[in-house]
Amino acid sequence: MVNTKVNLCGVELINPVIPASGTFGFGYEFNDIYDINVLGGISIKGTTKEPRFGNPTPRIAECTSGLINSIGLQNPGIDAVVKEEIPKLRKIYRNAIISNISGFSVDEYAYCCEKINALKEVDIIEVNVSCPNVHNGGMSFGTLPENVEAVTKAVKKVTDKPVFIKLTPNVTDIVSIAKACEQGGADGISLINTSQGLRIDLKKRRPVIANKIGGFSGRAVFPIALKMVYQVYQAVKLPIMGIGGVATAEDVIEMMMAGATAVQVGAENLVNPYACRDIVNNLPFVMKKYGIQDLNDIIGVAHNE
Repeated sequence: MVNTKVNLCGVELINPVIPASGTFGFGYEFNDIYDINVLGGISIKGTTKEPRFGNPTPRIAECTSGLINSIGLQNPGIDAVVKEEIPKLRKIYRNAIISNISGFSVDEYAYCCEKINALKEVDIIEVNVSCPNVHNGGMSFGTLPENVEAVTKAVKKVTDKPVFIKLTPNVTDIVSIAKACEQGGADGISLINTSQGLRIDLKKRRPVIANKIGGFSGRAVFPIALKMVYQVYQAVKLPIMGIGGVATAEDVIEMMMAGATAVQVGAENLVNPYACRDIVNNLPFVMKKYGIQDLNDIIGVAHNE
């Protein structure tokens, strides 16, 4: 019997497979098509202080081995998520709930995380620092180490739950950003968020997406995500949730060999709503194929010489 259990900062997961924020709603919606309790954890829809309608449509553009989206953090706001969405999920889901928090100022991040911290249903807080910093000309928080460290410190002051910082790949040096997370007191790191991309409608002669440029995700970004997980594992002593282009049980194992303790599945959920379930079901068979008895034995094994 193989062991698929992993541990994230004291939170035990029955397996490392987690639907990524923004690709799985608030989780309970998928329970209509399969038992979501097969999932090790669920990272719910990104939440901001105030309700957000999101960006204008069209928001999605297809491309080879991936897609571009510009949803714009559409969500009902922190109060509704705390009072309604998370309790609704917990009623039917017994495993790890990861609350994904977004913000446009350090104070907003701290405000939302403090609200979530009071919720016993939440096991881990995931802080998305890919949002534009309204006090710095709209540049993403996650592109500057000092900004990442400031957000991390502010959040850690108001919560005693494990905090994972979700990093953008749109930087020249992911290692310096990861080290800023560690210095700020983060408990773990999630990476990567979407890259950036553009599609042009040949008939209309303008960008497909109303917002022009959007987040590029899907199978095509897997090697980029894997590289960054590999680099960050070497640089910091924090557990990693690997994200980006994961579509199969083999991808999960590859991510873990690069250094991930758990693995999030994103865009593949939009292509195949059964993706996470299928990966979970197939994982023990793939483990046996490669002679793996315990997933914990392969975390970071690709770094061994």
